[in-house]
Amino acid sequence: MKRDAELGDIIVEFVRNGAYLKCSAVHVKTGVEVSALGPAREPNAVERVAVAKLKRALENR
Repeated sequence: MKRDAELGDIIVEFVRNGAYLKCSAVHVKTGVEVSALGPAREPNAVERVAVAKLKRALENR
């Protein structure tokens, strides 16, 4: 579990498939889930994209 200053608690999960990495981010309070794909060698970048997508998804609710 990760804590974000804006969102609160987020569950982050990584699944690798060859050269690709899927990062899923779930907002604990609302259950909203998003995912992002990217290169497996850049897990921090893929996580940043997933968290940014989660912020946008929550803004649009």
